[in-house]
Amino acid sequence: MAVAHTMPRRRLGEILVELGYVAEADIDVALGEQRKTGQRLGDVLQQSGLVSARQLLEALAAQFDQEFVDLDEHTIELELAQQVPQQLARRHRAVPVWRDSDRVVVAMANPADVLALDDIRNALGRQVQPVMADAEQIFALLDRLGLSDSRVQEAIQAAVGASRPDEVTPEAPRSLGVGSDQSPIIQFVNLLLSKAVQERASDIHIEPTGTELRVRFRVDGVLHDAMSPPKSLQAGIVSRLKIMADIDIAEKRLPQDGRMTITIATEDIDLRVVTLPTVHGEAVVLRILKNDHAGSGVTTLGFLPEQAAKFSEAFHRPWGAILVTGPTGSGKSTTLYATLEELRDSTRNIITVEDPVEYRMDGIKQVQVNNKAGMTFPKALRSFLRADPDIMLIGEIRDGETATIAIEASLTGHLVLSTLHTNSAASTPMRLIEMGVQPFLVTSAVTAVVAQRLARRLCDSCKKPVKLTPEAVRAAEVPEQLLDSKGTIQVFQPVGCSACAQTGYRGRFAIHEVMGMSEEIGQMVLGRATSEGVERLAVEQGMLTLKVDGMRKVAMGMTSLEELHRVIT
Repeated sequence: MAVAHTMPRRRLGEILVELGYVAEADIDVALGEQRKTGQRLGDVLQQSGLVSARQLLEALAAQFDQEFVDLDEHTIELELAQQVPQQLARRHRAVPVWRDSDRVVVAMANPADVLALDDIRNALGRQVQPVMADAEQIFALLDRLGLSDSRVQEAIQAAVGASRPDEVTPEAPRSLGVGSDQSPIIQFVNLLLSKAVQERASDIHIEPTGTELRVRFRVDGVLHDAMSPPKSLQAGIVSRLKIMADIDIAEKRLPQDGRMTITIATEDIDLRVVTLPTVHGEAVVLRILKNDHAGSGVTTLGFLPEQAAKFSEAFHRPWGAILVTGPTGSGKSTTLYATLEELRDSTRNIITVEDPVEYRMDGIKQVQVNNKAGMTFPKALRSFLRADPDIMLIGEIRDGETATIAIEASLTGHLVLSTLHTNSAASTPMRLIEMGVQPFLVTSAVTAVVAQRLARRLCDSCKKPVKLTPEAVRAAEVPEQLLDSKGTIQVFQPVGCSACAQTGYRGRFAIHEVMGMSEEIGQMVLGRATSEGVERLAVEQGMLTLKVDGMRKVAMGMTSLEELHRVIT
């Protein structure tokens, strides 16, 4: 009788070396560490930064003779994925993703789990083909399914069918969830907020019309329609949001604002809420403020090396004024908070005055402007100067009095950070002078001005390289230093895939211009030169304009020419 012999399973280290992810010497070191700690080899390699999570998964899939798939790079058949109950899919970390001939391909964190395969097969009533996938991608897909359009429609129908659709309860729970003991309106609002966070929205617009309630999400700086609940749900939805934000539900004739903190999947998220009376009823705008934004340093902001060096030199000085400029929604507050993150330590006293306080940071005194109570920007700043500050952050310079106090404070040994609404770095000094600040104070106090815009980042999963023709190069005014020997350049275009919701973009980054206040620029400001003249001199001294900085990032494949033109024109 012949005895069947199975091939011995290959070692994980051998596979990683074959794939070219690590060297044999690295494996030897990791094995030594494994013997000391008792950890798995893959964990040792990943913790030491020798391999990424994806590289490790690819090697594990090869070790178990399984195919590895990146769910962000494939189109998922959502109707098929919904055929397995969420509870079952989450327990087994498995989800059907597409059909392949007479089988259903199932993405699994552990394709060798026979019991999980049996349960999925029974739920589908068809043969299955397991493939390995990242568990985080599986759970992200399941979250998306849980907030699918069909789920939203079910919630809307339940709210419409309720006997009292405008009924709300006075409680405002922090943790969002949908339970059978909650009213349909509460369930719908919870679903709405969760869906906005899951889609990476920065703002939610709830806008009444004559016939319906229009809901739009702003994702990567662009508004798009999300859903259209019936008009009959308007009063209940607005009242529920007012209760959660601690806003007077009886007042419907005046604008109001409030704030709430919710918890979604263990993550605390702040929302700033504004109500606006319109001819069709109250509109609501919610700004989603993720607390993790405040924990990022300047290195995450996308500065090119020469820009980063110039900006870093300015904010590491013990005194002076640094101004971040740009239109509303250009990421100015994020830049300021990232700068504070770099400067925050126990040796400095940092005080901020903001309207409103967007991100809360430990170890910093943050003051909220309250005009009704008499706490204005100028009054707060005068109090700050008596509180022994080292660094002061002013949310926005809005008037001449605030500007003068801020500039004078920067000349008396304080580092002052603030924002201003101007279109370019070069136009900022003249804007301060127009607000009533003396020119000699501007040139003495301002050490750097950063102008910025936010551009959508191309989706790495689907962006497509293209070579510009000489005509397109001339039309785009591409700087000569970026062109190849043939006078052209390779750029990337958006395509669209499941990872970016078919938009071609995923996430945003900043385009900057950083202008230092050199002695020559100071002389031009004293002479009240035009912003065009100041910009020409700044460029001669090495400043990259928004357009040049953006074109370099286009050449790096970070965004498209079309997107660059959208944000800087």
